[in-house]
Amino acid sequence: MTELLAVITITLLAVISPGPDFAMVTRNSLLLSRRAGVLTALGIGLGVLVHVGYTLLGVGVLIRQSPWWFHAARLIAAAYLVYLGIRMLRTRPDSALPRSTVTSLSDLAALRTGCLTNALNPKTTVFIVSLFMQVVRPGTPLATQLGYGAFISLAHIGWFSLVAVCLSTGPVRERLLAVRHWIDRAFGALLVGFGVMLVFG
Repeated sequence: MTELLAVITITLLAVISPGPDFAMVTRNSLLLSRRAGVLTALGIGLGVLVHVGYTLLGVGVLIRQSPWWFHAARLIAAAYLVYLGIRMLRTRPDSALPRSTVTSLSDLAALRTGCLTNALNPKTTVFIVSLFMQVVRPGTPLATQLGYGAFISLAHIGWFSLVAVCLSTGPVRERLLAVRHWIDRAFGALLVGFGVMLVFG
């Protein structure tokens, strides 16, 4: 019971802490649509399962104990975040474009963005690997560990779906769409900042 409570508490605290996942869900929910935000949240949950999968296979221990592997993962994640950020920074005013053009994003693209943002996040690597190495006992059955992994993924999906729903509701979103390009640029700068922090942090 103590192990379960520790997993739940640590997971919930980690989920609600701000980071690239929150930035992507917020941006897609505000500027695109509720559907895009929820699908981004679902992608984040899938990204979590990637971390859980390699941790249970033992690869997570290798990543944690090998500075070279972890540094490589940080550089890849940083490059991806900077790439996304630069794309957003280049957003131009689009008041002359029809709404269908402004808010177009395929379901697969939203899902992929969420998955890659989380799967390439080394902070999630540290969180998952540390949780399974320091909190989960070696004798814990594999089925229970898989259950923990499923809970962590569902917690991410649930929280970020809630964020997506809240941010895509009401007249506030309509007002924000009028300054969409500035918000896009702000989130772009935020993602570039996260990327730089990964490299030098």
